[in-house]
Amino acid sequence: MTAVIALLCAMPLELRPLRQRLRLRKTQLGHVGRIGERQVIATVSGVGTELARAATVRLLDAIDIDWVIVVGIAGAIGNQIPIGTLVIPDLVVDGADGSVLRPTPLRVGAARGKLWTTDELILDPGQHADLRRDGVLALDMETAAVAKVCGDRGVRWSVVRGISDRASDGTVDAEIFGLTRADGRPNVPAVGRYLVRHPGGLARLLRLGRGSRLAAERAADAAITAVSTSINS
Repeated sequence: MTAVIALLCAMPLELRPLRQRLRLRKTQLGHVGRIGERQVIATVSGVGTELARAATVRLLDAIDIDWVIVVGIAGAIGNQIPIGTLVIPDLVVDGADGSVLRPTPLRVGAARGKLWTTDELILDPGQHADLRRDGVLALDMETAAVAKVCGDRGVRWSVVRGISDRASDGTVDAEIFGLTRADGRPNVPAVGRYLVRHPGGLARLLRLGRGSRLAAERAADAAITAVSTSINS
C-alpha cells in the first residue's frame, strides 16, 4: 500500500480549509481523505514546539507516512509583506539552538528566505531587524520541531504558510497571544475579559481573524496544489 501524506496544522482554524476542500472524514487519528490517488491525513498538533514534536511522533508511530507537510499561518517579519502572502521557505531555523533545516521543495511557488521557529513571542524591534538582515521572512512555533522528528525518521517534510499578521507592527502582543489555548482553540473566557478591558478591541480581533482565515485558506490551497502537482508529475 502506498504510504500516506500527512498535512499537519497547529490549530483547528488551519485545518478547517483542508477539511472543507478535501471533504475529509474524521477518524481517531485525524481527518482522512484523498488527493487524486494519494491518501492523506490532516491533523492538529496544538501550538508550540513540544506539542508539534509529540504530534509528529504519534503520527509517524501510528501510520506509514512518507511525506509530512506543515500547513498553516505565520507572522511576518517586516511591515511590507501583505496579509495572505504565501511563505515557502528555502530554510527553516530552530530559534532555540540555531540549527538550520532544509525542507523538501514544493512544486508550487518559489522557495525563498527563512522561516524562524520559536516558542517565544518576539516583540523587540531590534530582534526583528536582526532577523530580517539574516533573511528571515516569518515566524512560526512548530515547523523546526516537526522537521527534526521527520529527519530522525527519514521522512521527507515540507512547509507552506500564509501570513496572518505582522510581528513587527504591534498587532499581536502578549495579551493577544494569550487569547489562544495551547490546543489552538480560542480561549473564550480570556477573550471576554480582553473585551471588557478594551471596549474598542473587537475591531482588532476581527481584523486578526480575517487575516488568519485568509492565510490559512491560501496555505491550504497551496498545499493541495503541491501534492496534486507531485502526483501528476
